[in-house]
Amino acid sequence: MFEVFWGVLATAFGVVIASDFRGAAHRFHAITQAATPFAGSRTPVLGVGFLRAVAGAFAVIGPIVLALGLLGLWRGEAGPVGPQGPPMAPAWIAVPLVLFVGVILWWTWRSSGPLRREWDTGTRVRRVAAVGLTLSVVAFLVLMAAGQGAWAVTSHLVGGLCGLLLLVSGDRVGR
Repeated sequence: MFEVFWGVLATAFGVVIASDFRGAAHRFHAITQAATPFAGSRTPVLGVGFLRAVAGAFAVIGPIVLALGLLGLWRGEAGPVGPQGPPMAPAWIAVPLVLFVGVILWWTWRSSGPLRREWDTGTRVRRVAAVGLTLSVVAFLVLMAAGQGAWAVTSHLVGGLCGLLLLVSGDRVGR
């Protein structure tokens, strides 16, 4: 199941960023530069061209992984681990992960964070996508901690699609 979701997201992100659909590659580059901690005003090490080349590789590999995942589902090879699904994460892994993700979410929603900037644009699409991305991260953690791996991967897919929506709904950057 993971291969199917990964294939869908890799294909979608790869095609959108490699083709620079509605300036998505430039916008993604600007967002990653703004989101890099301690970067300051340094010149970026990697440019948009390199980002588009890597995205092109994902656009090619994504459909292959998607096809392999669908073939595995069709053959009945894919499924949960064990009769009840994957085991619950132990507390010594879950607690630090929740704290780390909590810090990341706080950082992205603070007054100068990338998701707060998306919210402040005022468009309904961006606000829904920013909230959807945040809720999918929280749902992913909760579902993984509860041992619901298939649903956790589904929330991961929803978050990826919300992130993709943020990329293509923005202003054309760098044009």
